[in-house]
Amino acid sequence: MSIRIALLRGINVGGNKKVVMSELRELAERLGLREPRTLLQSGNLIFRSDKQPAQLERLLEGELDAVAVVVRTCEEWRTVVERNPFPEEAKRDPGRLVVMSLKQAADASAIVWPGREQLHGDGRHIYLYYPDGMGTSKLTTALIERKIGTLGTARNWNTVMKLAAFC
Repeated sequence: MSIRIALLRGINVGGNKKVVMSELRELAERLGLREPRTLLQSGNLIFRSDKQPAQLERLLEGELDAVAVVVRTCEEWRTVVERNPFPEEAKRDPGRLVVMSLKQAADASAIVWPGREQLHGDGRHIYLYYPDGMGTSKLTTALIERKIGTLGTARNWNTVMKLAAFC
């Protein structure tokens, strides 16, 4: 059985879509996912399974009301770390470097952005650097999703690296 990383989209943010992490782990066990663990309160679930990521996404989404889920293998997650186009920002400002994991591959060149934020698309991931912080930026997840036509969920570089440590 291989380690999988499931990223739940938009939970426990601003009081919306409350998901208790202990209940998420219990749900994972009921679904036959092995050794479920959670990281932080933002919907990061790590477990073992032989199922393919797309199967796991459907399985979890079927049980979580109106919550989109993105699942990656450890190999895919290591590639996310290796292909980071912003290594200096990752070292000096990891809280403002964000990776958006997408449900489907998308062309990030559809996002033309005049602001100070920087972005780089790489198939099913978009790397974003928010020099002034994500909270005040107009380059939101919703705007990105509209431009590229697929859902995604974002994690800052600190969380990306904590998830990578499980692999």
